[in-house]
Amino acid sequence: MVAGTGIGAPKGTPPAIVEKLNREINSGLTNLNIKARLTELTTVPLVLTPEQFGSHLAAEIERWGKVVKFSGAKPN
Repeated sequence: MVAGTGIGAPKGTPPAIVEKLNREINSGLTNLNIKARLTELTTVPLVLTPEQFGSHLAAEIERWGKVVKFSGAKPN
């Protein structure tokens, strides 16, 4: 199974706040203790810029949207 987790901020959040959040979160993800624990949990963190995360998210939405359409799944 593949799952993803990300952190977002409301539209209009000042760029300085987004950059600080990104820097601090990425710092945590590269911390050796945290990285080791994530590895134990079979999690592979992606250390990305906000722009890279946006591109990654858009690509995933497009990819999985095609899968859902092909499957014929409908919301209840």
